[in-house]
Amino acid sequence: MAEQGATPGGKRGYAGTWPPRAAVPAGGYLPAWISVLPPFVETLQQWARAEAGAGRLLPWVPVAFGTGVALYFAADHEPVLSVAATVAIALCALAVLLRRQKVLPAILLVAAVAAGFAIATWKTARMAHGVLARPMFSVALTGFVETRDIREKTDRFVLRVVTMESQRDTIRLERVRLSVKKGTAPEVGSFVELKARLLPPLTPQRPGSYDFSRDLYFQGIGASGFVMGAIKAKEPPASGGFGLRYAAFMQGLRDAIDARIRATLDGDQRAIATALLTGRRDAISTPVNDAMFISGLGHVLSISGYHMADVAGAVFFAVRALLALFPALTVGHPIKKWSAAAALVAAAFYLLLSGAEVATQRSFFMTAVVLIAVIVDRRAITFRALAVAALIVLAVAPEALVHPSFQMSFAATLGLVALVQIGMPNLLASPDHSTTARIALWGGREISMLVLASLVAGLATTPYAAFHFHRVTPYGLLANLAAMPVVSALVMPAGMFGLLAMPFGFDSVFWVMMGFGIDWMIAVTQWVAALPGAVGRMAAFGTGPLIVASAGIILLGLLRTPLRWSGAAVLVVATVWAVRAPQPDILISADGRDVAVRGGDGRLHLMRGGKDAFLVKEWLAADADARTATDASLADGVSCDGSGCVTQGVGGGFVALALRPEALADDCERAALIVTARPVPQGCAAGVVDADRLRRHGALTLRRGRDGFVVDAVKPGGIDRPWSPAVPGDGEAESVLRTPAVTARPAVDATPAEVDLQSDDQCWSGEGAVGNSKAPRWYSSESGPPPGSLTRVKAASGYCCQIFRSSGVIVSQPNRNM
Repeated sequence: MAEQGATPGGKRGYAGTWPPRAAVPAGGYLPAWISVLPPFVETLQQWARAEAGAGRLLPWVPVAFGTGVALYFAADHEPVLSVAATVAIALCALAVLLRRQKVLPAILLVAAVAAGFAIATWKTARMAHGVLARPMFSVALTGFVETRDIREKTDRFVLRVVTMESQRDTIRLERVRLSVKKGTAPEVGSFVELKARLLPPLTPQRPGSYDFSRDLYFQGIGASGFVMGAIKAKEPPASGGFGLRYAAFMQGLRDAIDARIRATLDGDQRAIATALLTGRRDAISTPVNDAMFISGLGHVLSISGYHMADVAGAVFFAVRALLALFPALTVGHPIKKWSAAAALVAAAFYLLLSGAEVATQRSFFMTAVVLIAVIVDRRAITFRALAVAALIVLAVAPEALVHPSFQMSFAATLGLVALVQIGMPNLLASPDHSTTARIALWGGREISMLVLASLVAGLATTPYAAFHFHRVTPYGLLANLAAMPVVSALVMPAGMFGLLAMPFGFDSVFWVMMGFGIDWMIAVTQWVAALPGAVGRMAAFGTGPLIVASAGIILLGLLRTPLRWSGAAVLVVATVWAVRAPQPDILISADGRDVAVRGGDGRLHLMRGGKDAFLVKEWLAADADARTATDASLADGVSCDGSGCVTQGVGGGFVALALRPEALADDCERAALIVTARPVPQGCAAGVVDADRLRRHGALTLRRGRDGFVVDAVKPGGIDRPWSPAVPGDGEAESVLRTPAVTARPAVDATPAEVDLQSDDQCWSGEGAVGNSKAPRWYSSESGPPPGSLTRVKAASGYCCQIFRSSGVIVSQPNRNM
């Protein structure tokens, strides 16, 4: 029995037994970390209350609005506009009624989601127009030219169709986009007659890639194609309207600016100068354009917040400095507000001149909010200004949400505003006010702000660049630090002063100055693009990681308390998810003429029946493959003849691309998967992807699974949207394509019969026709002749065959010419 003893509290107890109850704290025998939970939970609650405080709700409204727009684009079929609008109006009315209740933030955010969904639905209904479903040849068109693009190799214009005549189809298109030989595009505003070949809008090249058909739909374009023959100018049957006259005026102004620049600059100098001032960047040569994006300076070519801020800032300070020369104005009038108004006018003109793309609209609205804040004596750079700009852009063009320009532009701006609101006050704070310290800190602060701004903007846009363009820019910070000061201090101001001097004929000197800065920018971008590891490639990873990464960026940017670091954790999850995303084993084009198969070396091998270089380039980029579309190694391991192609994929199974019906019987016996536009024989043992499946579901990717191939389609069964209408007979597609198991061929006695040996002598003696020189389709890895040898044998069927061994692989082909 334990001995009785004294306890620290003066009570009597027994050694080794429970102490008196009063001496035991609550939960004293639970793990020590449990006691930390209540303070931690209380701290979290304090942070949450701070985030929900006054003035913190508005920045989240465009996030909720954009969520509603995203839900609209994720729908399988078109929502009912009346229902979507009724729900949105009811929720907005409920938010107004409950505006003094504690549940207002939740109700308001839900109402914003419903409003975004309804606005996107309404915009699509308002834009409703015909979309071409199949190619049309020799179509007679008349109409007005609305826009014109000058490109590096060809020109392109958009035709507003007035009349359309075709022998077969009766579809009515409102607008078409046509390519012509360089220098032959008609003037904007002219009425023309022509013949063209029309094609349906380009669908995604693989599941998850960018949908060009959706982009064209919201531009009102129902088909693309090229002109056949001459373009004839005609007298218009009626006026084209104010919109066409405005487009013609602005196009004439852009052409005049380009002509003045062309008189002084040429080549990429002229193309980049025109792009910075008018937004037309298609004439930039491919090497320079690629180098700009590889080095991380591609954003300079897209007119956005940087350009708008440079123009507005230069006008603001120039007008203010000019007015400051007159003391009477300085003392008695608000010249700062006058300068802000002049900068606002200049920004609006720049918006119209540059074509008013999505990024330019966002930057203009953001700049306008800042300048208006200066005019009304309010703080300029805030999250509220960004929120207002986002709401305006999404309300006017909800389709912009799924465009890379909008995503990258707002991500970068959110990061920069967060840096100004949160990071800059700490950076600029200093207790030392001596002259020497101020001079030293000024230079350090300027460099630090430039480095931080470039770093934050680059990191914020990385997920979107990786998703849409499959690349990251490891040296983007270096390129921006080397080039952007010259662009800001020389290129853009010279361009702006050149525009002002054009009416007076003194603009040439400014174009020369602009050319010097552009030369420096090109030199920097080519130097950075040539550095080892400059091309950071990223394989495609789907929309899931992108959505998670966007949530992380929003949390990091909008939250003010330490809760914002939860966004960093979310970004880590998105990064791991993206890196570990599985890659497809087989890619099949929408027309079935191109098939890429992942071989045993882990790289794609291409079976090509078409000549679509853009498709191959997209496939290789999405696979983080540095090869070009013309690389000879793409055909390694692929065996082709006039009937089609065969190659071996991961796991040992063969994939066949059958172009002729006579090849299908052999393919059904040997292949695990057949891609063909021909009718497949009954009882074919192989898995089949036929023309009907591709017509209904578009391009496919297949990934090897346990029971066959897991199929992912551009257009899964049940999808019916205005820019991608359902095909008659469409239904749910099977998600798994079952294929026969790959079995090893049994060993066969290779001893030839005496009669066959005599036939061999006849083949070699020239009594039979020489074998077909085309590359064979089928091959195996059985033993045979030594590497490099060539043998012709006569099979039991009477056909003379070629068999040769190259790199240890036996290749055979029936020669039916015997």
